[in-house]
Amino acid sequence: MRAAASLWATALFSQTKPEETEYYSPVPKVVTPGAAYGKPPSDAIVLFDGKNMDEWVPTKDTSSTSKWTVAKGVMTVNKANGDMQTKRRFMDYQLHIEYQIPSYITGSGQARGNSGIFLAALPWGAGGYEVQVLDNYKNTTYVNGQAGSLYKQYPPLVNACRKPGEWQTYDIIWTAPRFNEDGTLLSAARATVMLNGVLVQNNAVLKGDTPYIGAPEYKKHGASPIKLQAHGDKSEPISYRNIWLREL
Repeated sequence: MRAAASLWATALFSQTKPEETEYYSPVPKVVTPGAAYGKPPSDAIVLFDGKNMDEWVPTKDTSSTSKWTVAKGVMTVNKANGDMQTKRRFMDYQLHIEYQIPSYITGSGQARGNSGIFLAALPWGAGGYEVQVLDNYKNTTYVNGQAGSLYKQYPPLVNACRKPGEWQTYDIIWTAPRFNEDGTLLSAARATVMLNGVLVQNNAVLKGDTPYIGAPEYKKHGASPIKLQAHGDKSEPISYRNIWLREL
């Protein structure tokens, strides 16, 4: 122990100049922040700016021109046209997205403003890795299925939901899973999630996809679209706005 401590002390005190622990390259690139919170920074990919859905296609038929309704700067779920996903595919990113559940929402539990943000949409099984969208302002449901949860895996650390009728904000850091050549998992997916500026998932390590029934599992995939869910219940339409991301 004394010998090890002596070596550590010798190494520490042999550095006599501050310059010995400073370096100047590579220089970080300059990114101009948005003019206000929630506004896209200069290096963002804007996926919805309130004008059109040019960055989106229907999941059930990516060649279709059917979209959700766009009016007054927001896009509103059209359940007849189903889920929507991005044309582009992504691996790791920082995502900003805002949603609104209408003030006149009815129902209870999962049938109250149900939607979801699939951080990587997959064409099989559960369809990807879902962050839940739901009204949980004084609405009780199973905790690993409430707003802010990584669906059926991790409940949110806290309930940070605003009232229906108010705009809610997700800021998400997503690290996609990696796979070996033989399809086995190399590194699991991870997600950090802020809901309305409050931390609700802290670098959570996903156990696989997020199925409604059954256990999560991983299957090999690469870059994937982001998907927004048009849920099959009778909840009133949900709206989204100001969607952008930064690739990491």
